[in-house]
Amino acid sequence: MLQIYRFAEDRSALKKHLSRSVFYDAGVQVAVDDILSNVQSRGDSAVLDYTERFQGVRLEEMRVSADEIAEAYNRSDKMFIELLEEAFGNIVRFHQHEIEKSFFYESRGGVILGQRVTPMERALLYVPGGKASYPSSVLMNAAPAIVAGVKEIFLTTPCDVSGQVNPVILAAAAVAGVTSVYRLGGAQAVAAFAFGTETIPKVDIITGPGNKYVALAKKQVFGHVSIDSIAGPSEVAVIADGSANPEFIVYDLFAQAEHDPDASAVLITPSETLASAVRSCVEERLPAMDRRDIIASSLRDNGAIVLVGSIKEACEVSDMIAPEHLELHVENPWDILPLLHHAGAIFMGGYSCETVGDYFAGPNHTLPTNGTARFFSPLSVRDFIKHTSIISYSKSELKRCGEKIASFADHEGLQAHAEAVRSRLRTL
Repeated sequence: MLQIYRFAEDRSALKKHLSRSVFYDAGVQVAVDDILSNVQSRGDSAVLDYTERFQGVRLEEMRVSADEIAEAYNRSDKMFIELLEEAFGNIVRFHQHEIEKSFFYESRGGVILGQRVTPMERALLYVPGGKASYPSSVLMNAAPAIVAGVKEIFLTTPCDVSGQVNPVILAAAAVAGVTSVYRLGGAQAVAAFAFGTETIPKVDIITGPGNKYVALAKKQVFGHVSIDSIAGPSEVAVIADGSANPEFIVYDLFAQAEHDPDASAVLITPSETLASAVRSCVEERLPAMDRRDIIASSLRDNGAIVLVGSIKEACEVSDMIAPEHLELHVENPWDILPLLHHAGAIFMGGYSCETVGDYFAGPNHTLPTNGTARFFSPLSVRDFIKHTSIISYSKSELKRCGEKIASFADHEGLQAHAEAVRSRLRTL
């Protein structure tokens, strides 16, 4: 089930087994390119055609009404609504610490320089739908956009064959205060909001996870809009020493593996005793899991137990993977934190399970995958703001520095740049 690798001996085989990619096969590429092109040229008509083709329903109205949202909220289990509200409060509170401020300072000669921070005007939050429902994705995408001050927030999620959106998604939208909800999914939804149609507004940023068609569509429309990142299958790496609880580790590996057969779950440990105990526990616990076939496929194809010589080497292996989620089941997790450089989120100690971060703690669960934690960050307020440089030069300072600036332009062979300065100098 879970293959064991000895890192010192099996390094190349391990890298091959755990390799992740942001590339897509030719068939997916052709399909997405076709969808994007058609939606851009045909607008609503193309969106409705693709929705009928892929979601099985010819929509009369793409937007969910306020009454539908209110009904979903009012019919929801009250205890679950309270849980959504508490979780949303935690997420908002965390993101409030990310707020940036504009700054200005006065330099010599009356020059004022600065940077203005402003929110984007329109954001689309993509929430996966279909057979599953992910109200947590609603909260996680909405909170940083709201804290950033985005003026118009839209949410889209696939409907079922009757045209209905999962009521749990609508209830979460109500909790987050998102009122513009659309019953669209797939690459066609990404295209509609990236380009705009007769009835669907063009946005400035698209965030949120989706299937490979959604991920590739986001990649392709980058430049027309901003995006958060290119999401792939979920990942977890667990660094554990001999003090770790094998059962905790097994359920944390299962928690990622049950998402998708392509999900990745990896244990990295210097303890052969723990590795053996985890492997045995997997075999014992798997038959009782509802999604056991998906878990088994994920662990077989993308999972591993990696035996290393030390916890320090375990950190090196983790950095090689750059996992979306990293759990530290060690006696002193804070001691090894400085050794770790690449992970979307790090969970400190055996009681900080990844599930806590998925739903409740506060930090965003929209995280970089496919090894992109080397250069991407979790979804945050920073994704929904932009920075504008402010430059105010005085006559006296231009007189002092102008010829130097013009000379710089001369060296680049840009005459008009130089003359733009010298024309002003001649008036001083």
